[in-house]
Amino acid sequence: MAIPMDRRTMLRGMGAALALPWMESLPAVASLASLVKDGPPVRMCYWYVPNGVHLPAWFPERPGTLVNLPETLQPLSFARQYLNCFHGLTHNTALTNGDDEGCGHGQGAASFLTGAQAYKSQDAVRVDISADQLYARHVGNQTRLPSLELGCEAARSGNAFGYSGTYKTHISWRTSTSPAPYELNPKLVFDRLFTDGSERLTRSTVADRDFYRRSILDYALDDARRVRNRVSSADRLKLDQYLTGVREVERRIQNASSADLSGTDFERPSGIPSDFDEHLRLMCDLMVLAFQTDSTRASTFMVTKEATDRNYPWLGFTDGHHELSHHGNDEEKHRKLREIDRYHISILAYMIEKMMDVEESDGSNLLDNSMILFGSGISDGDRHDHVNLPVIVLGKGGGALRTGQYLKCRPETPMSNLLLSMLQGAGVPVDRFGDSTEPLPGLLA
Repeated sequence: MAIPMDRRTMLRGMGAALALPWMESLPAVASLASLVKDGPPVRMCYWYVPNGVHLPAWFPERPGTLVNLPETLQPLSFARQYLNCFHGLTHNTALTNGDDEGCGHGQGAASFLTGAQAYKSQDAVRVDISADQLYARHVGNQTRLPSLELGCEAARSGNAFGYSGTYKTHISWRTSTSPAPYELNPKLVFDRLFTDGSERLTRSTVADRDFYRRSILDYALDDARRVRNRVSSADRLKLDQYLTGVREVERRIQNASSADLSGTDFERPSGIPSDFDEHLRLMCDLMVLAFQTDSTRASTFMVTKEATDRNYPWLGFTDGHHELSHHGNDEEKHRKLREIDRYHISILAYMIEKMMDVEESDGSNLLDNSMILFGSGISDGDRHDHVNLPVIVLGKGGGALRTGQYLKCRPETPMSNLLLSMLQGAGVPVDRFGDSTEPLPGLLA
């Protein structure tokens, strides 16, 4: 039986649904003219890291064209031509509501993608819609998933200084009072991306796969063979590479699930690796697959929740991150903070490299058609301030952004100006966002 070949072509079978990446052979056998004519879609991804950074190692030496990256950003040297650094961006909305002391962590995270002030209450939350969800409203009807929210730490946090703990665990807000919860289990994310059909059939397929340790690809082999017979040799190679990549991610998730069953950790849900580094990398791989297959165009990634005291023993120390962020100008704490900051950037670099390896319909790569914002809602964790935020953006947004530069903005420029610029560059018809005053000069092409 012939299968339809269009931009929504999927490999199907017994509840599996693997969306295909773009292949040059498809326009010859299907109606892909509009996709080729209009070019690849723009993907938006927002990363969040907690507790601020060690600022002296974050900013480049001088504004203008990026030449030498600062110590913390060195892992991104290979993608310097895609990188934009900023100085002077501020979230005035994250400042306290007239309190002598506010919840700097919660307010920083709540304002990060909303540009709005967190409502002070322990029982109710109110901020505003976040940039990722505004973009999802604009393009979400064109993809299987309007948006994808991911994280790597349980979203549990207590109230602080009269503010709800929800602010510390959410950066994505569908409405002013409805945070978008993130998924931290790679297995559930994988199944969400690669299963389809009726709920009963999907559950049956997943249960069968898990019991027999089969691959989701096993259920779509017939479709895969039919596609391979209808595309060029170059596209066969691309298809094989893609399916191998899917299987490799699935295998790593299955290995994490097997470790759970060994009796080492019954409290950790099946599918979540005990190795935090592997957990982060799996989430990166899943985001790339989601973008590559146009399953979604909007994603957020909360690496850990705000005020986390997670430790990083593989870096050579076991101090908690939050504890270290209150450094008191202690040089040893500064050194450890730099190590954590650089590690976070190395994980970002892992994802960026993967994106650069994905070819798009016009010969560009996935990063050419993406905007990846990375940063924190706090500058210096010791001061809990929100002035001169550590924020970078990678990707050209389909040609919408100028890149490879360090923009020194006027002091206390609203970070919302950056969020507004990204939304406009992605085609969202909006003149204001949060507390923005104008698009960021020098960023839009």
